[in-house]
Amino acid sequence: MERAKAFFESLGLPVGDRHDLPSSDKRFPDGAHYRIEIPSVEGVDTLAAVLAEAKTLGVPVLRISQGSGMMLLTESELRGYAAISHEHQIEACLFVGPRAAWEGSAQSLTPDGKIFGWRHMGMDQLLYAFEDVLRGVDCGIRSILVADEGLTWLVGEARKQGVIPETLIMKASALMGLSNPVGIKLMVEAGIDTINVASNITLPQLAAVRQVTDKPIDLYVEGPDGLGGFTRYYELPEIVRIGAPIYLKFGLRNAPGIYPSGHHLEAAALNQGRERVRRAAIGLEILARLTGSTYQTSQPGAPGLGIGAV
Repeated sequence: MERAKAFFESLGLPVGDRHDLPSSDKRFPDGAHYRIEIPSVEGVDTLAAVLAEAKTLGVPVLRISQGSGMMLLTESELRGYAAISHEHQIEACLFVGPRAAWEGSAQSLTPDGKIFGWRHMGMDQLLYAFEDVLRGVDCGIRSILVADEGLTWLVGEARKQGVIPETLIMKASALMGLSNPVGIKLMVEAGIDTINVASNITLPQLAAVRQVTDKPIDLYVEGPDGLGGFTRYYELPEIVRIGAPIYLKFGLRNAPGIYPSGHHLEAAALNQGRERVRRAAIGLEILARLTGSTYQTSQPGAPGLGIGAV
């Protein structure tokens, strides 16, 4: 395999997973190693509850993300996310819709069709998705969650041409299925600003990803059941050492699905949001116990956050 390895090296790529587990010397713009993200924050009331719980437990939440999508939010609710994001100087990252699993075809719900994930099927759906981005931006949203390569390219081009703000953060969803450093490098070149890797990524694989990009990596410390339900709390020191700069995401095992959310699932969304914050508090306690003050996080308003506009 020497010719293959030589070619990889000529491209600046790792020649395999990094089993030597090198420490990352890369950081967020403020010098921080990690930031905390609470995912699946469905609704403005849930966002308020998450931030209240974070204050009570001393969890420095810098980003929240949402999965039901901007399409299923009123303009008032979109502005509500943006306003709370602006008030607390944190990032509110909202999913773009519609997506394959919620469109007119059932193919993405079949065993063989699941390869389509949450992508946008056809140009009509891409048009709808891009209009969803414009709607969110007009309401003050400055961070979006995408799961489609075509939409990634469109948003990247729109930023370059001034159609949407250059500062809009574009986050790759775990449902995009990015699985190796070369695919991730390709998406970063298309415009991705922060990359959600697979929940079960090994430490050598994580180290190889870090070699090809300076962009933040997003990793579930605890994943929802749909992504495998992994719990990786005692790996946190190595995850941060190898993967910095990294968003530590705290999902929730053994929790009912709440996508797409609404009043009919409000109680579940609120309780799950609070519990995700508690899981983050557990993770931070373990990280501090094992490493002391070795690793630093960011403060609200830190550079690189997609803070809502009002």
